[in-house]
Amino acid sequence: MKLTHWLAVAATAALVAACGSTTQGGAVGANRSQILIVSEAMMDEQAKLAYAETLQKASSARTLNINTAQTARVKNIASRLIAQTGHFRQDALRWDWQVNVIQEKTINAWCMPGGKIAVYSGIIDTLRLTDDELAAVIGHEISHALREHSREQASANALQNLGISAISQVAGLGDVGSTVVNTAAKYALSLPFSRNHETEADLMGLELMARAGYNPQAAVSVWQKMSAASGGSVPQFMSTHPSHATRIADLQAAMPKVLPLYQNAARGGARTKSAPAQKTQSGVRSFNTPIGQPRR
Repeated sequence: MKLTHWLAVAATAALVAACGSTTQGGAVGANRSQILIVSEAMMDEQAKLAYAETLQKASSARTLNINTAQTARVKNIASRLIAQTGHFRQDALRWDWQVNVIQEKTINAWCMPGGKIAVYSGIIDTLRLTDDELAAVIGHEISHALREHSREQASANALQNLGISAISQVAGLGDVGSTVVNTAAKYALSLPFSRNHETEADLMGLELMARAGYNPQAAVSVWQKMSAASGGSVPQFMSTHPSHATRIADLQAAMPKVLPLYQNAARGGARTKSAPAQKTQSGVRSFNTPIGQPRR
């Protein structure tokens, strides 16, 4: 009985210590309490390795950033969005953001922990995305990283699999994380985000694009195009996402909160020049946003 009691106390203490919000609320109120028992540093490091592997495979297949104009377009849009991330979390402005385009017909895009972004040409070409619509897609993916949804999923998985005795180890920050998270790619790429996470990323992405000077109404047209392209079914990119109708309704309901931000940006309040692409030590073309002071 005593052992069970102390295990319960330890588990409760660990969960309380792990509760918090990774972001400020912003205009859309993205400050839900999260349980995060897996290390942020671990997720970032694993994401870095997984991202490098993804780029290496694309480079070997000669599908990495082969369309110069399209790559420049994606990086420019991402630059303006990244410059607004400080409204949700200021430390994100100092992340090692990287943006690359992979030439595949896949309708997909993602952002790994720590700001490692990949956009597939298929989503741009198949949906014939405008700049505003592409900003909605990239802003959505950036928002997953800002809220650390991959880390939150990994933490939930840890709680499910480790059991009450293993949870007690978390309070001491032992090797729990390493036994749970083999790679961030598992959570950023393979496992779908929950519907709550998707809705959260939609709304945060809506705010990011509005602050960056992109028309938030375009977020609605993205999902209308996605619905048409999928023929009513849910493509890989949208697995376990909210229904198209629900997603569109939620976006439209949030418009009054973000349209004033867009109008301010359209007057020149948030126009940001993109930073030039730079070469990493591995020779892969990467992208880093300039660090600036976000507006409150």
